Amino acid sequence: MTDYLDRLNPEQRAAVEAVDGPLLVLAGAGTGKTRVLTTRFAHILLQGKAFPSQVLAVTFTNKAAREMRERVAAILGQPAEGLWLGTFHALAARMLRRHAEEIGLTSNFTILDTDDQARLLKQVMEAANIDTKRWPPNGMMGVIQRWKDRGLAPEAVTPAEDSDYANGRGTELYAAYQDRLKALNACDFGDLLLHVVTLLRTKPDILAEYHRRFRYILVDEYQDTNLVQYYWLRLLAQQHRNICCVGDDDQSIYSWRGAEIENILRFEKDFPGAQIVRLESNYRSTRHILAAASGLIAKNTGRLGKTLRSGRADAEGEKVRIVSLWDSEEEARMVGERIEAARRSGTSLGEIAILVRAGFQTRAFEERLILLGLPYRVVGGARFYERQEIRDALAYFRVMAQPADDLAFERIVNVPKRGLGDTAMREMHAVARAEGIPLSLAAARALETGAIKQAKAREALRELLQGFERWRAMLPVEGHVVMAATLIDESGYAAMWQQDKSPEAPGRLDNLKELVRAMGEFESLAGFLEHVALVMENDEAAEGERCSLMTLHAAKGLEFDMVFLPGWEEGLFPSQRSLDEGGEKALEEERRLAYVGITRARRVAVISHAANRRIYGNWTSSIPSRFLDELPANEVVAEGGAQREARSHSVFAGGGLFAQRPRRTIEAGAWEVKERPPKEGAFQVGERIFHQKFGYGRITAIEENRLDIDFEKAGQKRLLDSFVEKA
Repeated sequence: MTDYLDRLNPEQRAAVEAVDGPLLVLAGAGTGKTRVLTTRFAHILLQGKAFPSQVLAVTFTNKAAREMRERVAAILGQPAEGLWLGTFHALAARMLRRHAEEIGLTSNFTILDTDDQARLLKQVMEAANIDTKRWPPNGMMGVIQRWKDRGLAPEAVTPAEDSDYANGRGTELYAAYQDRLKALNACDFGDLLLHVVTLLRTKPDILAEYHRRFRYILVDEYQDTNLVQYYWLRLLAQQHRNICCVGDDDQSIYSWRGAEIENILRFEKDFPGAQIVRLESNYRSTRHILAAASGLIAKNTGRLGKTLRSGRADAEGEKVRIVSLWDSEEEARMVGERIEAARRSGTSLGEIAILVRAGFQTRAFEERLILLGLPYRVVGGARFYERQEIRDALAYFRVMAQPADDLAFERIVNVPKRGLGDTAMREMHAVARAEGIPLSLAAARALETGAIKQAKAREALRELLQGFERWRAMLPVEGHVVMAATLIDESGYAAMWQQDKSPEAPGRLDNLKELVRAMGEFESLAGFLEHVALVMENDEAAEGERCSLMTLHAAKGLEFDMVFLPGWEEGLFPSQRSLDEGGEKALEEERRLAYVGITRARRVAVISHAANRRIYGNWTSSIPSRFLDELPANEVVAEGGAQREARSHSVFAGGGLFAQRPRRTIEAGAWEVKERPPKEGAFQVGERIFHQKFGYGRITAIEENRLDIDFEKAGQKRLLDSFVEKA
C-alpha cells in the first residue's frame, strides 16, 4: 500500500511523511504541491492516524476541492466519505449552520449575493440620510468587506482602523448594516468566517468540540489567506497543532483582495518547532526560465527563500528573450508574428499565452490576432470592446455620429444616473412613436411639452442634450480624439467610475483611456466606429485551439509552452498606481507578479517593452522596467534595440480623467514634442502597403501625409502615412 509514496521525489516524500506537528511546505511554482497535499491526506488515512471526518482540508476554489477529493479517492481505491473538504467559505457556512442560534440567526439563514448586499446597504445609507451619489454604496461595501477580511466586527473597529467614508460615519453604517442582516436572517460572504471566528473566540465549548473533531488540518495556497482566515485556522489548530500549510511566499499577489503575506512569513513564530520543507524541483519549466525567475525574486527581502531547479528531461532549453521595440503597435506585431511562426512549427495555439499587467493592454493584441485570423480567448474577463465601460462609451460615440441610433441613446441616457427612470423612458418612447422621430429628438420634445415631470430629471436631460450639441460642434474643430475625451469627462461618465470604490474601477478608467488612445489611429469618428463593428464580428463560434490572453493575476496556477510578457515598462509594470499606494511593500508584490508570469512558461518566455507609447494621439517615452535589470544577464538574451527618446505632449489642458501625467524623464531637458519617425522613402500611388489592423492594400491617392488606401479585406480607408509601411 506504500506504492503511492514511490511516485514522490525525496522533498515531496518528506512533506508527506512528516505527519505530526506543524509543517510548512514551501512549494515553488510547478513543484507538485497538489500531489503533496492529496498524498499527505491519503497517507494520514491509510496510516490510521485519523478517520476521514477528523481531517479538515481547506482550499481556495471549488475546483481545487474537487481535484483533491478525486485524487485522494484514487489513492485510497475508493471514495472517501464524510470529509470536511472544501473552500474557506463552504466550510465556514457548514459550521455556522450548526451554531447559527448562538449569534442570533437560524440554521436556514440566507447568504446574500453581491447585488443583494449592495441593495441592502443602499437602504441602510438612505435611512441614515447619506447622499448615495456622493458616497456610492459600492465604496462603503468595499470598506466593510476589508474590515471583515481583518476579522473586525463593528464594535472592534478602532479609530486607527476607521474610514473617513461618508464623513467618518463608516462604523455607524457598518453596525446598522449588520443589524439589518440579522433582522433578515441573512449573511454576506464576509460574515461566514467573521461569525465563526467570533463563535470560536467567545464560546469555549464550541471551540473544544472542533478541537476534538479535527486531529489534522491541511491548507492549500496559504500565502493567499487574509487575517480572518488566519485567525480561524489558528484557533482550530491550537489543540493538536497538526497543521500543514502548503504555499509559496513568492506567489503572494492578491493583497488587493485582503491576502496577507505575513501569514506565511510568520508561520514558525506562530507554531514554534514547526518543520519547513522546501519543494524546489520544478517539473514545468526549463533551467533558463527558472534561473531568470529565481534571480528576479531574490531581490525581494520579505521571503523565506528557496531556489528552483528544473526536473525536466530537456532541462536546459532556451534563454528568456527580452525584446526591445519602438512602440506598442510594433510590440503587438512582433507577438503576432511569433505566434504564427510557432503555430507553423507545430506548437498548438492552446499552449500559447499573452500575459499583461493591466486589462487595457489586451486591445492591441486582440486586434492584431483578429487581423491575422488567429483564434483567441480572453481568460477571466470580457473582450476589450465587450466590456461594460467600453460599450457605454461607444454608445455615447454612436449617438454623436448618428443621433437616430435609438439603441445607443437608450443605453446611455441614464448612465450615469440622471433620474430618468422607467416612467421618463415611457414618455420619450410615446413621443417617438407618435411623431415618428428618433428618441434623442423625442427627449428634446418631451422637455418642451413638460412630459418629464420631475424637475431634477428634466434639468439632467437638458444638460445631456446640450452636451451633445456642444460635443458635435467641437468635432470638426478639435477632432474626434479630443471630443471623445471631453465627452467622457463632461458627461459625468468618468466621474461615475472615479467615485466607484470597487477594485475593478481603476481598471475601467484605464480601459476608457485606452479606448480614446485607440481612436487616434483613425482619421475620423465614423472610421473608428466602423472598425469596432468589424472587430466585434470576429467569429466567436470558431472551433479548435485558441491562444489565451489574460492578466498576470488571472494566470496564476496555469502553464503554457510559450508565454509572452509585454509592457515591461516603468509605470505600467511595476504599476505606478500600486507603488504610489503601497510603496516598497507594493514593489515586492509587483516583483512576485513578474515571477509568477515568467514561471507560467514551460519552454519559451518572451518579455517585451516598447520605447514609446502613443497617448491620445501623441507620443510619450517609456522607460524599461526595473525588473529587466534584475534578471540575471546570463539567463536572458536581448533582441532589438529601439532608440529611447523622451517625448511627451498632451493635447488636453486642465484636469479630468484625461489630463496626462508625464512619465519619468530619461535625461534633463529631454522633453520635446516629436512625431513618429518618417518612413524611409516617399509613398507612391499604386504602391502596396501594410497596416497592422487592416492588413494589405494599395494606395489610390495621396494628400500631404494622408493616404487613401484600398485594403484587400477592410475596403477604402484614409490614414496617416506614419501608420502604414511598405509591403
